[in-house]
Amino acid sequence: MNTIGHIFRLTTFGESHGAAIGGVIDGCPSQLKLDFDFIDSELNRRKTAQSSTASQRKESDRVEWLSGLLDGVTLGTPIAFMVRNEDCKPEDYENLKDVYRPSHADFTYEQKYGLRDWRGGGRASARTTLPMVVAGAIAKQILNEKGIKIYAEVVCMGDVESRFMLKWFAWAMWNWLKEKEIR
Repeated sequence: MNTIGHIFRLTTFGESHGAAIGGVIDGCPSQLKLDFDFIDSELNRRKTAQSSTASQRKESDRVEWLSGLLDGVTLGTPIAFMVRNEDCKPEDYENLKDVYRPSHADFTYEQKYGLRDWRGGGRASARTTLPMVVAGAIAKQILNEKGIKIYAEVVCMGDVESRFMLKWFAWAMWNWLKEKEIR
């Protein structure tokens, strides 16, 4: 599936080792002044080569805005953007043409589409989450204007739980209910 959302929709395109990846956002309201620094900071959070366990691929992730904006303000029309792939080396995957990589979507991708892009996972690569991060950063800005904030945290992995986060959430919910006099 290449499109997600109903009111705020994102259609993504491109492959990990193709020329570019990107998206088209439809349903974004007009007259929203985008904070491009915030979008870049969100992209930096998902960037690779930040630890020894992540891909060492280095990409600038510079967004090229193609339509839907005028002087950084949304027009209410579809917003198209792309990011060129700069550090792609499909030849590095040549030896994997006929091998399914463990913990990757190679097999399921081939089962669904009848073939697979062996060049780093194609559409099933983590690189293709980049358009979702851009759209999410814009959605956060829309919600922020309405006073809505998004918080997320891993609270458990297997049997290991973060009691701090669970207690903090209960405390925050209690205070919110108290403030709204809903208790």
